[in-house]
Amino acid sequence: MKYELVVFDWDGTLLDSAGAIVHAIQASARDLGLAVPDDARARHVIGLGLADALRHAVPDLPADGTAAMVERYRFHYLSGDHGLTLFKGVPEMLQRLQAAGHILTVATGKSRLGLERAFDHSGLRPLFQASRCADECHSKPHPQMLEELMAEFGIAAESTIMIGDTSHDLLMASNAGVDSLAVTYGAHPHNHLLEHKPVACLHTVQELDRWLQDFA
Repeated sequence: MKYELVVFDWDGTLLDSAGAIVHAIQASARDLGLAVPDDARARHVIGLGLADALRHAVPDLPADGTAAMVERYRFHYLSGDHGLTLFKGVPEMLQRLQAAGHILTVATGKSRLGLERAFDHSGLRPLFQASRCADECHSKPHPQMLEELMAEFGIAAESTIMIGDTSHDLLMASNAGVDSLAVTYGAHPHNHLLEHKPVACLHTVQELDRWLQDFA
């Protein structure tokens, strides 16, 4: 096998949550009387740690207002996250990878509490051997999450691949010396992802599954 360690982003890659994240960012800005970012700006920050994402999405957020906006974001996101669903075909793809002997992990901009909640809602917890979150490591695109996962399992960079839907995922992979796969059904557009030179850019979970079966 070429890639022993397979690292997945969560939001927009496994879970169809980009729209809910955009709504929560916009609603939290509205609650605090701040300029509401348009959809493109709010989508661009998906994948960053929450505080970083909110500061980038809402440039006029005052330094002492971050905690309040984080609280409003969590209120809006958590009020509807129970209704979010995995992209079609995700469980079956992960089960095939696990059965083939790959080590499956997650590197996400979510908090640890948020990822644990997502694991429970999705039922995917048994398929992953490790994970790293933005409140435990530097936010993407810093390579710390990938470096720690590779160190935990003793896997070299050339035997690791990062799969994600944003430039933040692809830049993190590049910074860690790791190959990346881009998926276009999440937060960032196709052309923007191609700029970061993933080994492939795939448009559906089914295409991703086939690529992994053929090349991973």
